[in-house]
Amino acid sequence: MSSSVVEPGTKLAERFRLEDRVHESDGATLWKAIDEVLARPVAVYTFDPGFPRLNEVISAARVASRLTDPRLTQVFDATTEDDGRSYVVSEWVSGETLTDMVAAGPLEPERAAALVAEAAEALAHAHEAGLAHLCLTPEHLVWTAAGSTVKVLGLGIDAALMDVSNEEAARADTEGLGRLLYAGLTGHWAGEEDLGLPPAPMADGHFCTPRQVTAGVPGYLDAITCRAMLPEGKRGLAPFATPAELAEALSSVPRPVPMPTPMPVPAPQPVSALRSDGVDTAAPQRPAPPVQHQPAPPSSNGGGMLGKVAMTTIVLLVMAAVGVGAWTIGRSIGNADTPATGVTATPTQAAPVETREVKPESATGFDPLSTDGDHEERPELAPNAVDGKPSTDWHTQSYASVDFGNLKKGVGLLLDLGQSVPIKQVTVDFGSQSSGGTAELRVGGSADLNSLKVVHKFSGLGGKKTYSADSTEKGRYLLVWFTKLPDQPTYQGMFRGSVFDVKVTAVK
Repeated sequence: MSSSVVEPGTKLAERFRLEDRVHESDGATLWKAIDEVLARPVAVYTFDPGFPRLNEVISAARVASRLTDPRLTQVFDATTEDDGRSYVVSEWVSGETLTDMVAAGPLEPERAAALVAEAAEALAHAHEAGLAHLCLTPEHLVWTAAGSTVKVLGLGIDAALMDVSNEEAARADTEGLGRLLYAGLTGHWAGEEDLGLPPAPMADGHFCTPRQVTAGVPGYLDAITCRAMLPEGKRGLAPFATPAELAEALSSVPRPVPMPTPMPVPAPQPVSALRSDGVDTAAPQRPAPPVQHQPAPPSSNGGGMLGKVAMTTIVLLVMAAVGVGAWTIGRSIGNADTPATGVTATPTQAAPVETREVKPESATGFDPLSTDGDHEERPELAPNAVDGKPSTDWHTQSYASVDFGNLKKGVGLLLDLGQSVPIKQVTVDFGSQSSGGTAELRVGGSADLNSLKVVHKFSGLGGKKTYSADSTEKGRYLLVWFTKLPDQPTYQGMFRGSVFDVKVTAVK
């Protein structure tokens, strides 16, 4: 079916109505269409009869449809119908491309690294399924307007459309990711194509490194970019061979804005150690004990006064003894468990409880209140909250307000402990740059929001928060449930909640 016959208003599979022709090249036409069943925009490729690479495009689209990473454009359908019409239907993505983001100049270095780190992780997932991109440009990396997340466009399909192949596909995509990072750090494109960005400057036949182009690029990001983009690497360091290697190198970059790890508090040192550094630091002063005033020793000629003092002391002792006796009798008559007003009973010290750390079997982003049918929230990042690394985190999507843009009442991180355990203590690290916001700690035997009991409420979600149970709460599932997001905006004034680490302690 030729593109002249496929016109706006044409309906495919009795549900996909073509609306606007976006792009047409070499017998393939990209449309913005409407899925009339789900009432949402979709992207649709149609093809002229005899399109030479149709089988390759359909095959690549079907492989892409089986991938689950939400940072990859979702493919909904890839079909050749009986009447000869062929089409590919995928997610319609709107937002800022990397080209848009660097139009006014380079991004903040950590921001550029965070975007490419997300893309590298997504492509690592695609390569595990045997699918490469091979056509990465700044137009293929999008920060979405709706979900405030990274999207990688054109996986597999663009290479098939343009008949691009490479025997070293993993290395080719790693180099492509390096060029995206270079573009984010410098605002220049280190490639032969004219993509609307200024070309990267050259020196001695090689592209200048990011630090040579833009001031303020950290040395480690300069080295990572060169190892990804340049075949010869940098300073004797081997180039990255796969997107997974690049993703690992960028794994410590906070998402999506810099969140420095809090500095450890130094342990107290003896005074001699402090002074050995040349700093005359006084030892911490302890509070002085209460001063007990004693009567001055009597003078040698004060015998009469001594007798009066002795008599007064005896009278006071007798009165005190009578009072104590009366209190003891009254207490024995009354409620033995209720101490008298003004008297503090000495607590009985319980034997110490033996505890153990519990490692969750799994973690996932938990979004049971979503209306789109997808009840997970950034599940691919959830393992970061239980990996023991303070530099990695799970975080929610970004929302327009601290109350989730009025889209839902909450979202959280759900941990499966593998079996029901008596939970004694839970420490949650919400990140040092967070402030404001509220969250609940829920425990239960079922991964159902209403079945999980609220055992504690956190507020002011900055740094580490610890819940210690007075009596153990038994459960298999532990939920950190955000009810209000921290009030520190992230990218473009959006809001999100983060969990950098969770430690769970149970009674042995």
